[in-house]
Amino acid sequence: VQLQASGGGLVQAGGSLRLSCAASGRTFRNYRVGWFRQAPGKEREFVATISRSGGGTYYADSVKGRFTISKDNAKNTAYLQMNSLKPEDTAVYYCAATSVVGTPTQEYHYYGWGQGTQVTVSS
Repeated sequence: VQLQASGGGLVQAGGSLRLSCAASGRTFRNYRVGWFRQAPGKEREFVATISRSGGGTYYADSVKGRFTISKDNAKNTAYLQMNSLKPEDTAVYYCAATSVVGTPTQEYHYYGWGQGTQVTVSS
């Protein structure tokens, strides 16, 4: 499976954005999807993950209560709704897939990385 993130842009602090993660192939429902981000000069970090069915989610503490991950298996697409954005959320956002059960937060568990989408939050 190959995934591609889109929907980034420039937004003021306190604003919202919704990112999309489109998957190729017909087995999207068999994979958990994760969102990661990489800020300039920093390592890529875990943001959120969602189960194959979409019924289970897990978030990094830094985004909990502000971001919502969802998954539409019929559309082969996952989403990341980002509210109450802060300047520290500025980063390139990526999505990827995994077959690992549980709540994998490590980058090496995931594959199918596409090009990320830039999110810039101005103060």
